[in-house]
Amino acid sequence: MQRSLFAIFFAALAMPVLAQMTPVGLWRSIDDKSGEPKAEIRIRDTGNGVLAGVIEKAIVPSPVPTCELCTDDRKGKPKLGMEVIRGAKKAEGQDVWEGGNILDPDNGKTYTLRMAPLDGGAKLQVRGYIGPFFRTQTWVRVQ
Repeated sequence: MQRSLFAIFFAALAMPVLAQMTPVGLWRSIDDKSGEPKAEIRIRDTGNGVLAGVIEKAIVPSPVPTCELCTDDRKGKPKLGMEVIRGAKKAEGQDVWEGGNILDPDNGKTYTLRMAPLDGGAKLQVRGYIGPFFRTQTWVRVQ
């Protein structure tokens, strides 16, 4: 009896960790050049396992509050509240989300996206590709 209670207790402790092996949640983006926190992005499931991410908070205020360099429907729109992640889906059999895109509203570039939880879901590797070139950031979970 004591062993089974012990096993149930530790299984219950592990469940929140397992539940966080997904990009869904609130993340603090870390700039890949400066290493400094830049913004908080909320990633949510929009249905059928498709993820989207919106800038909820600017940690470093942008000198240009709108996306003037964007070339799509986000051109001229405020960066705060902007959807910067679109269309990511979980790869079959892997803890990787890909197939969508991510926008850098500071330079207006849209990158092909790949996201992978790290450290039990406490961090998120975010990689954006344009052809053979890529940028990688490691974001930190806020909640």
